[in-house]
Amino acid sequence: MGRPSRNQITEELDALQSLIERHSTGLSRHQISELWTQRLERHLPERTLSRRLETLVDQNRIRSVGAGPAVVYQPVAARVSVAPSSAADSDYVPLSSRGEEVRLLVRRPISQRTPVGYDSKFLESYIPGQTWYLLDDQRQRLHERGRTPDETKAAGTYAREIYNRLLIDLAWASSHLEGNTYSRLDTQNLLEFGQRAEGKDAAEAQMILNHKAAIAMLVDQAEYVGFNRFTLFNLHGALSDNLLGDPSGEGRLRTQPVDIGGTVYTPIAIPQRIEEMFDRLLATAAAIPDPFEQAFFVMVQLPYLQPFIDVNKRTSRLAANLPLIKANLCPLSFVDVPKAAYVEGTIGVYELRRIDLLRDVFIWAYERSCQRYRVVREAMGDPDPIRLRYRDGLIDVVRETVLSGRAPSTEALRSWARAHGVREDDVATFVDRALGSLLDLHDGVLIRYRLTPLEFETWKARFAAVDALR
Repeated sequence: MGRPSRNQITEELDALQSLIERHSTGLSRHQISELWTQRLERHLPERTLSRRLETLVDQNRIRSVGAGPAVVYQPVAARVSVAPSSAADSDYVPLSSRGEEVRLLVRRPISQRTPVGYDSKFLESYIPGQTWYLLDDQRQRLHERGRTPDETKAAGTYAREIYNRLLIDLAWASSHLEGNTYSRLDTQNLLEFGQRAEGKDAAEAQMILNHKAAIAMLVDQAEYVGFNRFTLFNLHGALSDNLLGDPSGEGRLRTQPVDIGGTVYTPIAIPQRIEEMFDRLLATAAAIPDPFEQAFFVMVQLPYLQPFIDVNKRTSRLAANLPLIKANLCPLSFVDVPKAAYVEGTIGVYELRRIDLLRDVFIWAYERSCQRYRVVREAMGDPDPIRLRYRDGLIDVVRETVLSGRAPSTEALRSWARAHGVREDDVATFVDRALGSLLDLHDGVLIRYRLTPLEFETWKARFAAVDALR
């Protein structure tokens, strides 16, 4: 008989856990073997059964009581002792039975939770296309919910259509999950008008502005970003800008130990090992064939590794949007996600290597985002076909005009359009759109045109008329 597949092992583990959970007082190994044969009508070899039970115990999915022939296996929930649910639990996402179990486990007092370290097997055992964190029906449902009219268009088209709303939603919601106290209106005023909220810490404004830079990078460079070092380092660099005690940690892997508050989990501390596992994480993510599985995989594995000195969860939330934006699926904004649910789901991964609660949060959050952006997109009407058709050309002509130091000129833009393949019946509209983009150029869109603030200011200073029209 050949070696069992990863899916077969997962099914056997799940079936054993389910069988044991039906007997709160516990079962001996012999009783488990008999019940398995009776209910599934097939034999599980003794050595295989022992390995599966050891795995379930190691993963804190069941507990063993006693030793030797007298050992008994019990459901973990049988020993869980937590305070009764509070009114705050009404502000939570709907949970599966396994998600509820993880929530109970991570709510135990710290003194009752066993300290754990990084387990490389959690990543190494994941085989793209064979291992699935999201079940088949869950992925199918997410694809149905997230499908947009732009699925066959250039990467990032849909996200650009809803960009203004996505920018505010994602910057605010992701920052809120980090404890940022800016309201959504405060966030909008900061992003659109540069107006900082009174009485708020400067670091909170910096966090939101950093999200703006990171989101712009994902949307404007959608064709080029991916699960590679360049993208993840630049994503982290944007999100951590001016927020770390040591700026040298921005966009670089950490070289020192870190502690995480509120958990008994201690991440790996050896720099060479961090680098090795980070590269493996990226290679694995890039090889996953489904964008939703990619998104959830990086939300699970990146914070678990903690490759950066800080800002790991923020980086994972933005990186989770990378495959969705590239595939023109509805993005994941995290709006309305209860902080407690997200934090407890993440701790479940840290301490138990259990994805169940975080998966419940991910699925609920994504479906919530789809509902939100479907309404937004319908209210906007159809996008400008010229901007869609000549997106790269408009970016190039604006960039070249600024870098050359030329003033906006209808004649120059018309010549450029004809020299670069714009259809004759589109030239007039193309010139109109390009001229409008130049006259409305501002700091908030410079990354779209691959321009720096200094290049823009130098160009603007030469032409006072452009500044007057802004």
